[in-house]
Amino acid sequence: MATLLLKKSYQIKTLKEIPYQDLWGNHGVFTTMRLIGKPLKIIFLKNHLKNIINSSKAYNIYKVNLLNNLKKILKYNLIINRSYNHLLRLAITKDVVSISIRRRLSPDKDFKLKFYRHKRAKAQHKNLNYKKILKNMKKINTKKYDLALINKNRIYETGTANLLFIKNNKIYSPKDNFYKGITLKYISKQIKINFKDILIKNLKDYDEIILVGSGKGIVAATKIEEIKWARKSTKYFKLLKNLYKTAVTKCPLYYS
Repeated sequence: MATLLLKKSYQIKTLKEIPYQDLWGNHGVFTTMRLIGKPLKIIFLKNHLKNIINSSKAYNIYKVNLLNNLKKILKYNLIINRSYNHLLRLAITKDVVSISIRRRLSPDKDFKLKFYRHKRAKAQHKNLNYKKILKNMKKINTKKYDLALINKNRIYETGTANLLFIKNNKIYSPKDNFYKGITLKYISKQIKINFKDILIKNLKDYDEIILVGSGKGIVAATKIEEIKWARKSTKYFKLLKNLYKTAVTKCPLYYS
């Protein structure tokens, strides 16, 4: 797994720093944001903060002033004039908020998917029940692979991103039982996405499979070796990558 360049934990109520806890496996939620450039931009910052607040309410761990406290923690730990190409994770439980920063790995051009049979609990939220996924992510080279989560003959998402499937010049996404990430929501406002069950037996019918997420950005899968699927086109990958680049360009600078 990636080396953490920064890792701190705080009591939510007082913001007193305490020994670091990664919080994986606890009852709580998290979000991962992309840090980029000098001066600093945090891609989709407002959306990430709104999402983690809403998720904290769904998990009954919301505290008054949580949003302001999260903003303070960002201010304490980010250096505006540093050059960033990193990922920042905020994780919260009932009593603790943790922040960590790691370098962002640029995926290889020949990026592949591996099947992993797993059903995420309460998948509509970015919850901390990730230990099994993380254990299996440690077994692969994450510059070259991601785990495609499959269950009951359907494919839903990866360990780190959403998935889009291209066929006959139409874009498809799984319709339920997965977390609809910030980047996917942005893309869905820019271009039509059709939501339906994506069956493993039909994957060979798709010309492109594209990973979409805060960490990955936009990445084209080239192969799924288990079913001998191979990419047939890069048309929509290029289109979505340009949409994402526009979002990065328009993203306001972060001011603490």
